[in-house]
Amino acid sequence: MRPAFDPALAERIAPTGTLRASINLGNPILARTDATTGEPAGVSVDLARELARRLGVPLALQAFGAAAKSVDAVGAGAADVGFFAIDPQRGGAIAFTPPYVLIEGAYLVRAGSALQANEAVDRAGLRVAVGRGSAYDLFLTRALSAATLERVDGADAVIEAVASGAVEVGGGIRQHLVDVVAGDPRLRLLPGRFMVIRQAMGLPRARGEAAAAALGAFVEAAKANGFVADALRRHHVTSAAVAPPGPGDDA
Repeated sequence: MRPAFDPALAERIAPTGTLRASINLGNPILARTDATTGEPAGVSVDLARELARRLGVPLALQAFGAAAKSVDAVGAGAADVGFFAIDPQRGGAIAFTPPYVLIEGAYLVRAGSALQANEAVDRAGLRVAVGRGSAYDLFLTRALSAATLERVDGADAVIEAVASGAVEVGGGIRQHLVDVVAGDPRLRLLPGRFMVIRQAMGLPRARGEAAAAALGAFVEAAKANGFVADALRRHHVTSAAVAPPGPGDDA
């Protein structure tokens, strides 16, 4: 990628002289804690490092265990950029870039569940566990009219809620749940998906339209020149796809 942002834009994006990047470890497909170094690693971290390099500033990673906390850090201006699913509820304080990857959301059930289709989940008496403040929480809050949402703290808590029988269904990232099901015969996935997650970068809306446009151009370039695809391969992410070119939904 071409080095260097315009200095004025770089100052708008990273006004402290350090790029403070909020990393959501609650999405293990795009960020995780490296077992060797103990530091955050993944596609989101690679993008943060590349952005800092192009801005010509040091990088400071702020790791959070849940999406809601990562979103709050950027919305409050405590972090300069973050990596989250585009959702209209988050758009008041955060300006989103176009998405850089697309991820499927899937439903987890116990192996003996009578449920066989996504459409059957929205039924009175069914409880659906989701990570509090996650993309699934926000989406299913709007989409479900009869089932009851049970908000828990993170992806592991969703899995435990289903496995223990505390809820009938859990919502999460398909690739992560595929790996879980492969190692736990008590659980299975419903076929297909209930949503497509458009994973984007974002910055505080107060930084201005020019800064938001520059960050969006950075993401578009990272898709076009193969940076995102290379990062997905490097981190062995097989079920997330590079998003097509074009603007995202910032509403």
